[in-house]
Amino acid sequence: MSGIDRATAQWYVDTALAKLLARADELADAGGDELLTRRPDVEGANSVYALVVHCCGVMERWGGETIAGRQIHRDRAAEFTATGTIDQLEALVAAQRGRWVEDLADYDAGAAPRGPDGWEEGDPEPTTQGFIVLHVIEELYQHLGHVDLTVDLVLGR
Repeated sequence: MSGIDRATAQWYVDTALAKLLARADELADAGGDELLTRRPDVEGANSVYALVVHCCGVMERWGGETIAGRQIHRDRAAEFTATGTIDQLEALVAAQRGRWVEDLADYDAGAAPRGPDGWEEGDPEPTTQGFIVLHVIEELYQHLGHVDLTVDLVLGR
């Protein structure tokens, strides 16, 4: 098996994005944009805002560059220091989702990626676009877990 079909992948991506934004909305509703950009008092922790921005960067990198073969500019480090409002975050996610859909317009789960793989030494070699899509889904749900924990810490639960 070389990956999942586009409709299934889109369902998982859309579900992850909806859950990420729901948690971000929860923080914004509880204390405005300040809570959304607050880092919990845990060494190395990131704000919910930064984690969601990073998820958009993941989608841009792997969907845009590796699957679609589009040249991108990504400042990964800046994703983790990003701040803004809930409205800005919702707009960013909507725009990135739109690019993801465009980037996967010619998606073929069994085909080779069109762009550079970007893997670090020791990582598995991506052999198909389906492999890359599953990697994006893996990353989105991993970071959804981080967001869940961050919301609980910021709200003092």
